[in-house]
Amino acid sequence: MRITSFNANGIRSATTKGFNEWFLGQQADVLCIQETKAQESQLTDALFRPDGHHCFYRDAITKKGYSGVGIWSRREPDEVRTALGWAPFDDEGRYIEARFGNLSVVSFYIPSGSSGELRQGFKFEVMQWLKPILDEWLVSGRDYVLCGDWNIVRSALDIKNWKSNQKNSGCLPEERDWMNGFCADQAELVDTANGCGWVDAYRALHPEGQDYTWWSNRGAARANNVGWRIDYQFVTPGLRERLRGSSIYTGQRFSDHAPFTVDYDL
Repeated sequence: MRITSFNANGIRSATTKGFNEWFLGQQADVLCIQETKAQESQLTDALFRPDGHHCFYRDAITKKGYSGVGIWSRREPDEVRTALGWAPFDDEGRYIEARFGNLSVVSFYIPSGSSGELRQGFKFEVMQWLKPILDEWLVSGRDYVLCGDWNIVRSALDIKNWKSNQKNSGCLPEERDWMNGFCADQAELVDTANGCGWVDAYRALHPEGQDYTWWSNRGAARANNVGWRIDYQFVTPGLRERLRGSSIYTGQRFSDHAPFTVDYDL
């Protein structure tokens, strides 16, 4: 199974830049989209519901043209969920889950705090609220693939300018501690009873990798590869041995993020 995660920074914009043509050539089984920046009523065109795919969206009801997530799947899911039960998060269109038997594929868009203290405070609230949910999923007996833009780097390997970003949202010690606290980079570190066990698919496949998935639009960040790795696929421990490969596509610029693809033996 091939799963791609992509923050489109506006799905209508990404399609005009050739995203669909590229994606349909990849033979991915599931696409998890973040930042559709559209209401579902604006996504009825065939561009946003390509042949051979079952397409689902959750848009933001707090502000039009904001946030929004989606899933395209070649196989019809048994169930699609679009709410986790906390309106401040759900109403911003930040979660959608497709269930296929015992497998759940989730598209997450975790808030950014870069616009100021108010949104950073909300990001911390989301982190605190989300952790028990992640813990519950970890011990549920289901296989989970959590895709998306988490707006947090894990370590110096995941960001070009490590030292100068220590006080910036996305690289704050509290954020990194939270994320690293639920990850188990080696199988022997798994402790599901204490909420530690999620596998960072990229890091499991590339222990010393220094690849990025997002670049600022300022200056020549992308041209100089001054990036951040903030797009992930976190998987439950049972899927660690089923990871077969991953890629970050930078050949074309569909967004300020690059599509991140993982192949699974599923």
